[in-house]
Amino acid sequence: MSSHQTAAQPGTPETAGAGRNLALATAAFAVCFSAWGMLAPLAPKVQDKLDLSNTETAIMIAIPVVLGSVLRIPLGWATDKLGGRAVFTVMLAYSAGAALLVGFTTSYVALLVAGFLLGVAGASFAVGIPFVADWYPQKRQGFALGVYGAGNIGTAVAAFSIPFLYTQFGQFSAGVAFGVVIGAFTLIWLSAARNAPVVRHSRPEYRQVLRSGWPLWQLSFFYFVTFGGFVAMAIFLPKLLHDWFDLSLTDAGLRAAGFTVLATLARPLGGWLSDRLQASTVLTISFVGIGFDAVGLSWQATDPAILPVTLFCLSMAGFLGMGNGAVFKLVPEQFPHSTGSVTGIVGAAGGLGGFFPPLVLGIVKDATGTFTMAFVFLVAFAWMSAGLALSMRAGKAEDTAVETPGTSAESPPVSQGRETIGAPS
Repeated sequence: MSSHQTAAQPGTPETAGAGRNLALATAAFAVCFSAWGMLAPLAPKVQDKLDLSNTETAIMIAIPVVLGSVLRIPLGWATDKLGGRAVFTVMLAYSAGAALLVGFTTSYVALLVAGFLLGVAGASFAVGIPFVADWYPQKRQGFALGVYGAGNIGTAVAAFSIPFLYTQFGQFSAGVAFGVVIGAFTLIWLSAARNAPVVRHSRPEYRQVLRSGWPLWQLSFFYFVTFGGFVAMAIFLPKLLHDWFDLSLTDAGLRAAGFTVLATLARPLGGWLSDRLQASTVLTISFVGIGFDAVGLSWQATDPAILPVTLFCLSMAGFLGMGNGAVFKLVPEQFPHSTGSVTGIVGAAGGLGGFFPPLVLGIVKDATGTFTMAFVFLVAFAWMSAGLALSMRAGKAEDTAVETPGTSAESPPVSQGRETIGAPS
């Protein structure tokens, strides 16, 4: 068993710095995610410049997505062990270097290496969840973690700024600009961020977290659908709109950025509603709504019209964002002793959920000539998830922490056996 420092009892004066540290963590997540999203906006320009095939370009884009998903697991574990401030400091400094490297890449192999390094920045999500959760009492964690999750707006920042910087000043300047901004924020983080006022209790070992059973895998499946759906739509929407309506890449990209912004803004709303309602209720509403929107898009797939497609996509963005916020209301609530480790696992599932759907969309389009069946698959996943969320036992699933196997004797509930050991650090 390992010891970790966790937030003091809700309502004590020791949580006075919560707002500042939430803002810093959200900005750190956004900065890291902007680095993670650097290659996708560059892809059309780089593809023409290096005469890459569609497959080579897809691999270049996919590498950061996959690594950013898988690496959330060890980074969540490291945060449980070392605390969020230290891990985020390393992440930010690393991301600055990886972003800077993009400015020096002149070959396809170099871009793949840069994508590999940038993938680590995408795993930063798993660092901030336990860091923020430690600052807030359970009744406010949904909103706080929803605000933190809004840091995925960093991908929209990259989508807006990278093409402009590349066109006006060149790839080198784009990489240097991102590297300098991230490096500057690293210094701000290091000087201003603090771990929550602390009490000590035991953390379960990682193998014990993996034996948590159905609650862990259910949350992972929920996030596979909500965050995976968000990432998949955000990535694939420019191509979808271009194919359906012959929009320019710039126009399609701006519309896709609108999808990202709306989903990002809906995430704190989902957390806030989960604080007041049961998170399972918010998830049920979200999944039902996602399913209806997917039905609408499957109907439009054969003869699309811009107005209904816009309405279905934007409402889906809202439901996906609310679902993301609701899932991470449940993580620290059900797993207070292993929030970082569980965040890594659930976050990895969400990231992988964003990797596979674009592949399915492409395969379905090649095989059938339309995207209809791909959206039918989304309907099935969404409504199956709605059934699972509806069946969650409210009292046991949302009001009682999940006891990780092997922690009952050494890891009492957060409200028991707490010993204050220090000030913020």
